[in-house]
Amino acid sequence: MPRGRASNDPEILLMALKGYEQEILKIQEKIREIQAQLGGRKMVVAGAAEEKPAAKRRLSAAARKRIAAAQKRRWAEHRRRAALAAKGQ
Repeated sequence: MPRGRASNDPEILLMALKGYEQEILKIQEKIREIQAQLGGRKMVVAGAAEEKPAAKRRLSAAARKRIAAAQKRRWAEHRRRAALAAKGQ
């Protein structure tokens, strides 16, 4: 049986939550300080606003057929070897 408290103990979770909330406050304060140094203007990272999501790649019907045929060959080989192994026992 494990010793100590369970990792889902409400007291421990509440303490962790308060700690993370304090860290958020510290980070927000640092952000405000940096923005004040920049004169209130927000900087845009070069290229970040211009990035487009990657286009979804699509397979052609011929490629899907080749992949399906290759998978069928692999399974046929697997079943053949399994049958030989079963006979050999």
